[in-house]
Amino acid sequence: MRASAPEEARAPSPRPRGEHRYDIDLVRVLASVGVIVCHAAGEMMKAVDRTPAEGGPVYWTALAGDALSRCAVPLFFAIAGWVVLSGAPPRDGGQIRRRLTRIVVPMAVWTAVYLLWDRVRGVHTDPTRDLAWDALFGSVRPAFHLWYLYAYVPVILLLSVLVLIRAGRRPWGAGAALLGLALAPTLIGDLARLLDVERPAFGWQFGVYQIVYAVVGAVLLSLPGHAVAGRGRRLVWLAGGLCAWAAVAVYEHRVHFPSPYASVVVALLAGTLLMALARIRVPERFRPLLGRLAGASFGAYLVHLLFLEAVAPRVVSADAGWPGAVGGLAGLTGATVVLSFAAALLWTRLRLGRWLG
Repeated sequence: MRASAPEEARAPSPRPRGEHRYDIDLVRVLASVGVIVCHAAGEMMKAVDRTPAEGGPVYWTALAGDALSRCAVPLFFAIAGWVVLSGAPPRDGGQIRRRLTRIVVPMAVWTAVYLLWDRVRGVHTDPTRDLAWDALFGSVRPAFHLWYLYAYVPVILLLSVLVLIRAGRRPWGAGAALLGLALAPTLIGDLARLLDVERPAFGWQFGVYQIVYAVVGAVLLSLPGHAVAGRGRRLVWLAGGLCAWAAVAVYEHRVHFPSPYASVVVALLAGTLLMALARIRVPERFRPLLGRLAGASFGAYLVHLLFLEAVAPRVVSADAGWPGAVGGLAGLTGATVVLSFAAALLWTRLRLGRWLG
């Protein structure tokens, strides 16, 4: 029997296929800004030699900023896990190759840019050729923020291979690449001993915590709306996030700065903020802008260190008082965010995103 009109009205509407998740766009943009906050706070910490004795207001302001932004990298891994395991699982090995190419090519271009930038400034004493050779194997010099991509690529590769195997496919090429990454550290070490040469550091590896962030993030972001929606629930998660933020700050002050991403307090901070933002409704008038910013977030992440290091000497001062310290962190972060996203939006408009991210 056909359902009555009132029953049809009460029935939940099916989720549209290919529905765009603007809440994930929001998390992606906030995580990108978080990375910039983290590195801006790092510049301030550097100015006071990581001790309040060298400048209390600057130290405490930087500590608060870094503690809040510690969740940015875990959130990136969570989004990556959701994309591969739920949002857009790979259909074949070719899609894995295209997805990784969109990461590795801009990474290589920006590595070259940072090498040239450091050579012009004369920052490193090592020859540029040696720095470039190290970067091929996974060094984070001179673009230290690219360490994330040396782990991100293997994480994406592993999860993608597992998804295809689960779907009954045989991703021989991706599997061979994954096996190569697994055997490379030992092989490089053996060749270095046999040839009596210095062994380069191999950084194309992931840690267990990164896989866990990706898998758990995929689970949390895949929760249905009724499991996370509701103003009261979000307020509870936000309150938990504030407590976790304070816990990270205490940890960094009393135990270790910066806090490891695998620490319990960072995991709690990332988890509570993710739950507070998951399935949140973004007003339609903001969606076009948010979509563009999310599309430019990878490029902004890649370029931001250039702007940050150029602006920081003009803003950061160990002698600043509270207004100067807070204003310095806000100003350095704001300037870097605006310049980075503007640059990324510009080259996206010029169709250079394939090369620049």
